[in-house]
Amino acid sequence: MRNIAFALLIGGLVGILGHVRKRGKIIIPRKTKKFIYLGFLEEVFMGAFTAVVLVISADTDSLFRIIFISILAGIGGDAFLKGLEVFRTDPISGNPKDQTNES
Repeated sequence: MRNIAFALLIGGLVGILGHVRKRGKIIIPRKTKKFIYLGFLEEVFMGAFTAVVLVISADTDSLFRIIFISILAGIGGDAFLKGLEVFRTDPISGNPKDQTNES
């Protein structure tokens, strides 16, 4: 249980650091007419989730290994979100796919 708590904490912190590195500031969650933008929480959840999954699958009791795996998982969560952005945008125009271009 302690391993999971450390993984959540460290993965979430690395997610926040990745968000600040990518955006330059912390963007708070907000609700628009069509969807809810999670802001920095998106990276926190993804970093924490991937850290917990990797720590559980690694089945380690060493605190150093838990910290190391959690940091790598937080960075990997950020890479996963970048991969999802490729699917959200049109590769030719760079516009989101759900919006239509009216000229």
